[in-house]
Amino acid sequence: MAAVTATGLLLAGCSSSDDNSPSDNGSSAGAGDKPKVGVILPDTKSSARWETADKKYLQEAFDAAGVDSDIQNAQGDATQFQTIADQMLTNGVNVLMIVNLDSGSGKAVLSKAKAAGVKTIDYDRLTLGGGADFYVSFDNTKVGDLQGQGLQKCLTDAGKEKANIALLEGSPTDNNATLFTAGAKGALKAKVDSGDYKYVAEQAVEKWDNQIAGTDFEQMYTDTNGKIDGVYAANDGLANAAIAILKKNKANGIPVTGQDATDQGLQNILAGDQCMTVYKAVKKEAEAASQLAIALAKGTDTSSLATGKTQDTESKADVPSVLLDPQAIYFDNVKDVIADGYTTKENVCTAALADKCAKAGIS
Repeated sequence: MAAVTATGLLLAGCSSSDDNSPSDNGSSAGAGDKPKVGVILPDTKSSARWETADKKYLQEAFDAAGVDSDIQNAQGDATQFQTIADQMLTNGVNVLMIVNLDSGSGKAVLSKAKAAGVKTIDYDRLTLGGGADFYVSFDNTKVGDLQGQGLQKCLTDAGKEKANIALLEGSPTDNNATLFTAGAKGALKAKVDSGDYKYVAEQAVEKWDNQIAGTDFEQMYTDTNGKIDGVYAANDGLANAAIAILKKNKANGIPVTGQDATDQGLQNILAGDQCMTVYKAVKKEAEAASQLAIALAKGTDTSSLATGKTQDTESKADVPSVLLDPQAIYFDNVKDVIADGYTTKENVCTAALADKCAKAGIS
């Protein structure tokens, strides 16, 4: 799958393309019409964040701005994704924001929206060839870079200068997963090239499905006779699936990476079963996306809202973008995620983890 490169990141004041200017916003609400935004989230299996964080933050922003919104979840079904989009367009949304399940079905939805004069935003995942008006996400290659750096750090801390590494990657149809893996492999390249690290198993997990991940990792563990010293897992759900198999074989405690700073992921870090995760401040991502959606729906200026551009490597177009910085989370800074309001001490610090939470400085 083609990679995506970001250019001009954090160049404040970068203007968006002409067709995003308020004078050319054919989908803005007319006089007396209340603007309306449609949002399609991907599923509830790949990560808890879509329902527990993104939906909440987006809804709050639209309500505060007096903008009607329709936020639905496609539950991993491309046909349902299309049906929801059709309903939203029929019901007169001015802006459509999507987290695609794959670029093919995402592109079809974006094309329909464009034909209807509706402005579009790719949220979190870029739809290759989709031609969205804006893209809001995190620097996903950097996410993978942090994961790769984290795996090396944890292996070194464990005294492992030489290591067999298994890669449990995200969905092959998700462009972000491609970027995560590229970033991680880039960070580990020197150690692999020197022969200190060896990739002994690699599998992309269909639809980010954690049950499939467990089956995949159990096969990887069997095929390598358990000779795995570290696991690159693309998110916390996949990490937990791998950890379950490691526990079953009394091998938990080896370094396993993650992403999303879920409650489960943070608990696994505190327990010593996962070495790190990557925290993406979803509230900031939702705020950036909602600001764009609200401006587009109301027909107001968007020129100062996109801070960079991302090249769509299929169409070669530069998509006006907001790309935020992710943060690596280890045992010592789990407290940062709680302090930021993403979750709470009550959600993370169960009775069994009380001592670990105290040691980690979670108050």
